[in-house]
Amino acid sequence: MTHPTDLALAAPFTLGALTLRNRLVATAHATAAVADGAPTEVDATYWRRLAQGGAAMVITGGTAVAPESTLPQRYLTEAWRPEIKDAVRRRAEAITDGGAVAIAQLVHLGRETLGAGTYYAPVSAAAVRSPREASAPHALSTEEVRRVVDAFRISAANSVQAGFHGVELHAGHGYLLAQFLSCVTNIRDDDYGDRIALLAQVIDAIRTEVGELPIGVRVSVEPGKDSGLGLDDLIELLPRLNAASPFTYANVTTGVRNTYVPGMATTRPPLLESVARLRAAVAVPLLVSQGFRGVADIERALDAGADLVGMARPFIADPDFARKVSAGDERAIRPCTGCNEGCRTFEPTGSCSVNPELGPPGDTARPAVPLLLRRRPGSRSGPVAVLGAGPAGMECAMALARTGATVVVFDSAREVGGQARLAALAAHRPGWQKLVDFQRDQLSDLGVRVRLGTSPMSAELVEYAHIVLATGAEETAVPVPGELPTLTSTDFLQQYADVVPRAPRVAVLDDGFGWWQGVSAVESALAAGAREVTLITPGNGFATGLSPENRTQLMNRLTGAPLRVVAMNGVMSTTADGVRLRQVLDGAETDLAADVLVTVGERRPRRPDFTPADGQSVQAVGDCVVPRRITHAVAEGRAAAEAVAAGPPSAMS
Repeated sequence: MTHPTDLALAAPFTLGALTLRNRLVATAHATAAVADGAPTEVDATYWRRLAQGGAAMVITGGTAVAPESTLPQRYLTEAWRPEIKDAVRRRAEAITDGGAVAIAQLVHLGRETLGAGTYYAPVSAAAVRSPREASAPHALSTEEVRRVVDAFRISAANSVQAGFHGVELHAGHGYLLAQFLSCVTNIRDDDYGDRIALLAQVIDAIRTEVGELPIGVRVSVEPGKDSGLGLDDLIELLPRLNAASPFTYANVTTGVRNTYVPGMATTRPPLLESVARLRAAVAVPLLVSQGFRGVADIERALDAGADLVGMARPFIADPDFARKVSAGDERAIRPCTGCNEGCRTFEPTGSCSVNPELGPPGDTARPAVPLLLRRRPGSRSGPVAVLGAGPAGMECAMALARTGATVVVFDSAREVGGQARLAALAAHRPGWQKLVDFQRDQLSDLGVRVRLGTSPMSAELVEYAHIVLATGAEETAVPVPGELPTLTSTDFLQQYADVVPRAPRVAVLDDGFGWWQGVSAVESALAAGAREVTLITPGNGFATGLSPENRTQLMNRLTGAPLRVVAMNGVMSTTADGVRLRQVLDGAETDLAADVLVTVGERRPRRPDFTPADGQSVQAVGDCVVPRRITHAVAEGRAAAEAVAAGPPSAMS
């Protein structure tokens, strides 16, 4: 454990007239708990819990400044409306009650409608089409730009009147203010052709409403040498902006839509090596954000000149992140894996794959119902056996141990982790190992006995009052006749470093659902030096089951790789040197050269064959009920522990 006095992140910081209790900032994100444009009580509860966890400053996201910047679902806060001020006040008070400085981030989406469509015509600095949209936006007239300035002014005034300590202007991630900053999208010939002109006017207008309260500016380094808003651009623009219209702090991040939330393949903060350059260019307090998940990188950023470090997903995974790291207890942090699943679905569910305590609006946890196989009559006291040391089993054992229960975990494998450990073996998927390590360390710290390499028989389990089955699932082999060496994706992930050098032409037969099994087989083969990889799928494309962000980042990684995708085909048979394909529509057959075939098969529940003793209760959780995702396993593991600890039998009915 690091001594907290040794950590720069634990030191207070002065921001204008405000004192921040440490250097950790919860950067803007939405809660999925906004209804009809107004924050709900559930929204306030979320922010209160986050602030109570020790973040020094909390920046709320998803706050639009004008009707044309909203979405049909209306889950963005509509800051221009005075009638929602009481709801916004609940949000601000929740943050301040938790001891944090409350900042409202204000945004106009411009041409970026988040892929959700809008009731209004998308707008921008010029009629330059976004690569993420099908049509070019409406170019704002000079008078329309002035109305945008006023929209920001009104929204800022409403926010501070509702109790926020200040505002942050979102001039990054490709949204409207960034569209004016970029030389690619701002090709205007009026006064607003000056890239900083709109943002400067917005700052000046807001200053008339908020006085000396903080005004932050968030900008992002956009990818690509011709992006129009790279690091060199920002280093030139930020000082010029501050000289024209002083602002309180700069929040620098990276990316545009589908890239600004890096997946687990990004193992270091993208801006870490650029902090010193930014520090030299920016005279105001510097907040750097994106991809920070651990103490070492946070301390490096602060040592390089950052004043504050911002994160969003780590606070979603563990709202006590700031308190724990400030106390030097990093080992106790439930880690963000960077999977970009629960938190990035863009659905109103407010979930996190690794945090079972975060549920959809109206729920205090993620809904989960373990499968009750046998109810124990009478008293529930007695030790608990958890069969399976994957995410579900370890989560269950952790929760039970915290109640004081005696728990023993059994697993036939030689290592803990189950499917999460297997997934972490794949190229570019190290985030899952963080979850495995966290759960393993927690079991150790809680004194839970873990017996690996053993499959207990019924007689060995008689002493336990409760049995929780968390034995996972196993992949079935796809029956493909022929001579070519064939491996399941499970076997391949455990052997690819040895297989590929001997079999450099790899064919991967996906199941058509486009999920990570096939994707990881492809990326792992390439990482091991495959000369040629062919992805065959009966579906209509590659990686179609991934979220847009994960898919975009995957395609960026694969650019230039020796990968071929053969869609709408199946494998009929193999020969000694290849596979025979059949087109699913017309039945046409073709031959493909390959040295090894990797198949993605159905995963089926794996349950031990044992007979419960009299009086034992038995529950099943996770993939041994139905194979699904880690989020279900973690939530059901926690729910099973709560059911065991609940008391009378009726609590499990």
